[in-house]
Amino acid sequence: MSTPNSAAVRSLYRSILRTGHSFANYNFRSHAHRLASHRFHEHAGEKDPAKIKEFYEDGVQNLKLLKRQTIISQMYQSDKLVLEGGNAGQDASGGRLRQRSPQGWD
Repeated sequence: MSTPNSAAVRSLYRSILRTGHSFANYNFRSHAHRLASHRFHEHAGEKDPAKIKEFYEDGVQNLKLLKRQTIISQMYQSDKLVLEGGNAGQDASGGRLRQRSPQGWD
C-alpha cells in the first residue's frame, strides 16, 4: 500500500469518531473521542511517509477494533447516566435520589 493522502487520513479520523460515537455508554464514547482527537492531532504535522503509513495502518486496525467493541457495547446496554438525561441515581417509586449507606452498600 502506498502512503495515504491527507483525504484518506481525514476520512479515517471521521470514521473513528463516528464509530466511537455509537458506543452505548457515555464514558466509552467520550474516551474514544478524546483518544482519537489526541492521536490524530499529535501526528498532524508528520512528514515522514513511512510513519504516516504506519500511523494510518494502526488507525485502520483501531477502527476495526472500535467497530467490534461498539457492537458488544450495544448488546449489553446499561441505564443512561444522569449526565445523558437518564434517571440513574433516582428512586423508581418517587423520583427521589437514592442515598448510599456510609459503607457504600445499598
